[in-house]
Amino acid sequence: MSITSFSFPTAIKFGAGARKLVAAQLLEAGCKRPLIVTDKALAALPVLAEFKTHLAGLDVAVFAGVFGNPTCSQVMDGAAAYKAHQADCVIGFGGGAALDVAKVVGLAATHEGDILEYVWDHPQVRPIVNELPYFVALPTTSGTGSEVGRSSVVSENDTHLKRVVFSPKILARVVFADPELTLGLPPHVTAATGMDALTHNIESYLSPAYHPLCDGIALEGTRIAAHALLTAVKEPGNLQARSDMMMASMMGAIAFQKDLGAVHSCAHALGAVCDLHHGLANALMIDTVLAWNYEAVPAKFDELAHVCGVAGGGKAFVGWLKDLKASIGISGPLSAHGVKPEQLPRLVEIATADICHQTNPRPCKAEDFQRLFEAAL
Repeated sequence: MSITSFSFPTAIKFGAGARKLVAAQLLEAGCKRPLIVTDKALAALPVLAEFKTHLAGLDVAVFAGVFGNPTCSQVMDGAAAYKAHQADCVIGFGGGAALDVAKVVGLAATHEGDILEYVWDHPQVRPIVNELPYFVALPTTSGTGSEVGRSSVVSENDTHLKRVVFSPKILARVVFADPELTLGLPPHVTAATGMDALTHNIESYLSPAYHPLCDGIALEGTRIAAHALLTAVKEPGNLQARSDMMMASMMGAIAFQKDLGAVHSCAHALGAVCDLHHGLANALMIDTVLAWNYEAVPAKFDELAHVCGVAGGGKAFVGWLKDLKASIGISGPLSAHGVKPEQLPRLVEIATADICHQTNPRPCKAEDFQRLFEAAL
């Protein structure tokens, strides 16, 4: 029997108003000069200004240089801002992109070399040897669950290929999951990020890797998201639906310790080649890929249908997903979202090279990705 390692270490303060506890937590940890890492759009909104009113007693600086899919240069610029402020801790405030950058700003600020030298598959990967700055995370979307993850996904500046820094050392010391921070999200962002959370839970559950702890979390995360997503999109001020989606998002990210599947390989390719939002890319590919996966694990599809309340069992699950997407405003093939046939060879190349499909329930080769992208186009 093989030995499998399990770990669920993240401290989480969850609930409306959790953001108001950050200052006390930092001061208790001996931190006084936080750098808030956030994205350009969020920095201009009242939600950040309101959060800063709860940071009395701290000398706060803001780095708002994150935009689009996060890049290595954004991390290095954030590290420069950290040093310039003589910061002693990092507050990640934002969606998945801002949190992914925030996780490794402290690493880049306290270690030599470029952040790319710390990605897990670098041929001479540098070790994380110095103590990292105290880091707390506040998600403002319910999608990636990056706040509870031990990896940071950043893109190369020139190729846009996603690279991963992976280490338990970059985990947030405390996550402040406050659903009130998501109340201002527009419906299309709620829909795309919500589909990201749902995809994480579904793909984690379908992965053949052995992790019953994650299976239980993924199924419950799927159930919660399935029942809350439409309400969160249609009733943006519904705090219960926002709370449910924030929980489902974190559960999906905890569950994908078990790994993901071919939907994510396709989405990573679409992000690199077409600069599609990650959650939207997942949403556009999920029913095509899952319909192809069904024959490999029909009993698991039955279980997914059961927790989502889908009549007709596993065979009806993909149809239910399509209907859910339409109800939250995500429709059309890839071509309707700017993907062109001439981009297919590069999409197939990147998806095939992506690590996520290694735990797809059905083995996936280049010709399979070709057919999946053609079907979705």
